[in-house]
Amino acid sequence: MKRIDIKSLFTGLQTQMNATLNTNRDFITHPGSKGDSLENAWIEWLRKYLPNRYSVDKAIVIDHEGNTSHQIDVVIYDNWFTPFIFSQNGFHYIPAEGVYAVFEVKPDIGDSSDGKSNIEYAGEKIESVRRLLRTSTNMINSGRKFDPRPLTKIIGGILCSANSYTHKNNRTIEGHLKAQKGLKSIDIGCIADYGAFFVDYEPSEEIKETGQDKYLEFYENRKFRELRFSKEENSLVTFFMQLTRYLQQAIGTVPAINLQTYLDKIDETIDEEI
Repeated sequence: MKRIDIKSLFTGLQTQMNATLNTNRDFITHPGSKGDSLENAWIEWLRKYLPNRYSVDKAIVIDHEGNTSHQIDVVIYDNWFTPFIFSQNGFHYIPAEGVYAVFEVKPDIGDSSDGKSNIEYAGEKIESVRRLLRTSTNMINSGRKFDPRPLTKIIGGILCSANSYTHKNNRTIEGHLKAQKGLKSIDIGCIADYGAFFVDYEPSEEIKETGQDKYLEFYENRKFRELRFSKEENSLVTFFMQLTRYLQQAIGTVPAINLQTYLDKIDETIDEEI
C-alpha cells in the first residue's frame, strides 16, 4: 500500500497560508487596506478548510432586543439552524444565537500605536458579543423533541501575523491574556510567524444549566490555568486543529433560536404547534 507523508501535507498547508499573509503584510502599505486584506485572508482560509456547516464573515452580532456588538473581523457562525442573516449597507448582522466563534485580526500581537495591548482590544471585541442576550428553545432531531439546551460558550480569539514584543517569549503574552477576565477572556489564537496558542481554564467543561444568568456566571467564575504554545513551524495547522476540536467536540451545535422573540419586535406570532 502506497503511503503519503502527512507531515509534508501539513507543511504545504502552513507554507500556503504564510505566503498569503506575508504578501499582504509586505506589499500593502495603507493601514486600512492592509487591515482589510489581512481580515479577508483569514476569512478565505477558514472558509476553505472548515466544513460547510460553518459560515465565516466579517459582521456585527445582534440580539432580539436590538443590542449590537462591535464590528467583528471574523465571525464563525451556524448556517443550518440560524434561519436569517440581515445584510444592510454592506454589513452582515448575525443573530447572537448562531455564533460559534469570534476573532480580532491584527498584523502584530504587540501593543498598538496608543500603547494599548492588541490582546486587550481583542478582549473588548469578544466581550461585546458574549454579553448579548441569546435564546434557547426546544428542537427536533431524528424525529425526537429535545428540551432547550444550555447556552454554549462562544470561542474568542486573536489572529496575527507577527510578534514584535522585545522579549520574544510567552510571558508577556501570558500576562496580557491573564488580564482578560470574565467575558473578555480569550480561548485561542494564532501568530503565524511565532506559534498558535490556547488557554486552559478552570472549570473547562461546558455550561450545564440553561439561562443567560448561568452562562454569565460561568464566565465570571472561570480562572486562567495554563497557556500552551505550538512550535512556530506548525502555527496555522495547530490553530486550525484546535479550533476544529472546540467547534466539533466541545460545542457541537448551537442552541436552537427562539424565533418568536425576534417576531415580537414587529408584533407578529408564529404557530408553535404544527
